[in-house]
Amino acid sequence: MQGHTGYSLWRISRRTRARAPVRRAPTVRRPCGERGGPVTGLVEQVRWVAEGEVSARELTEGALRRIEATQGTVNAFRWVRAEEALREADEADRLRAAGERRALLGVPVAVKDDMDVAGLPTAFGCAGEFPVKGVDGEAVRRLRAAGAVIVGKTNTPELGQWPMTEGPAFGATRNPWDLGRTPGGSSGGSAAAVAAGIVAGALGSDGAGSVRIPAAWTHLVGIKPQRGRVPTWPDGEVFHGLTCHGVLARSVADAALLLGVVGGPPVEVRTPRRLRIALSLRPAYAAVRHRLEPAARAAVERTAEQLEALGHEVVAEEARYGPVGPAFVPRAMGGVRELARRVPDPGLLDPRTHQNVRGGLLLGGAVLRLARAAERPLRARMGELFGRYDVLLTPTTAAPPLRIGALDGLSARETDSAMITACPYTWPWNVLGWPAMNVPAGLTAGGLPLGAQLLGPAGSEALLLSLAGQLEGEDRWFERWPAGGVTEPGCPAPPSLP
Repeated sequence: MQGHTGYSLWRISRRTRARAPVRRAPTVRRPCGERGGPVTGLVEQVRWVAEGEVSARELTEGALRRIEATQGTVNAFRWVRAEEALREADEADRLRAAGERRALLGVPVAVKDDMDVAGLPTAFGCAGEFPVKGVDGEAVRRLRAAGAVIVGKTNTPELGQWPMTEGPAFGATRNPWDLGRTPGGSSGGSAAAVAAGIVAGALGSDGAGSVRIPAAWTHLVGIKPQRGRVPTWPDGEVFHGLTCHGVLARSVADAALLLGVVGGPPVEVRTPRRLRIALSLRPAYAAVRHRLEPAARAAVERTAEQLEALGHEVVAEEARYGPVGPAFVPRAMGGVRELARRVPDPGLLDPRTHQNVRGGLLLGGAVLRLARAAERPLRARMGELFGRYDVLLTPTTAAPPLRIGALDGLSARETDSAMITACPYTWPWNVLGWPAMNVPAGLTAGGLPLGAQLLGPAGSEALLLSLAGQLEGEDRWFERWPAGGVTEPGCPAPPSLP
């Protein structure tokens, strides 16, 4: 049988190939939180507030202190709502005292700066003066309806185009695991905020891996759900259907809670049956040479070994993506072109953005319609794999986190080449519109986080989360934190800038 052959070859290669070291992240004391205790997860914070063990104001004051303590180093936030958040926390405390119970009542969270929050601009990483929004976007409205306290909006690169969260509008957002490295992008601010322990959960968006890549590079769980599960209103389809709103958290339970709030119904995480899992290391075709760095390969193979130890069947079989690139590029560039029209001062945009706007014009019209029409046959092609397997396992990235400034001074073509070289595995699932998630997969010998990607067919969020929960039960990645934490009274200082 094909599966047994692939499995045997994978086992032989594991025995004979020298592997780069990947280590289980050591347990590090968590950043200090409320009442001198450790920063906790969403589920625990919800319980604390509901039982009166801590107030929403205390939780929110702690998050605001951590923002202030890390903004000069990590730089996760573009906009902070200190006064408004404290008022909302006081209202949450009043509701709790009156017997109200909601899914996130009184818990501070953050959202990416491509989502509308009433009273704040939505600049999407761009420089310039943007108008203040009068109403919340639907995902933010759902957070508020669940009782969450929105403490601020997080940094993202210009129009979400790059897997590094840097730009002249706000500087560089840095990775809490190594301040000389990027947390990834484009949801890098949200990832950095959660990884640093500023908040326990945050919303991001994912148009080519923009939730999963930062999750991999900051030791988080990151979920891109099925297209349409989380509404993108007031926008319709963003980037012509490539982009979905998603969630970032430290644990599977927290990620499932947050996803259930913004993209209900609630997701039930349970122990999965024995699954058949395809392990694929070859990315979809693109016009650059791919190199899977040894540490990234070792990380995903370690995850495969863990899945085997949990009783699942893991088979080496390369995914047949088909001509997915021509279905992606026109939609991505068309999306940049549409979003650039909203920028008050286009002269402040990066030259690479202008190049992509021109690409969106050239690849519009009939080319764009053909790109969207290709989605159905591509789904049918990939669906054949899911007739034989339950889940596809791949690396999330081909390399550990890049250094700050790695894309500075590059042309548009050089930037695209560098991006695809480091991050070739995530974007096909944006074309298909199916669920995908990152799980932490250990650290390099130098202490940099790596991730593994779990991919499923349409509507498979519960399956992916359940499998991730099983891995988490063995690895307990939520117990490990970047060294240093955040500065509060009695807490250690964060690392210095390099």
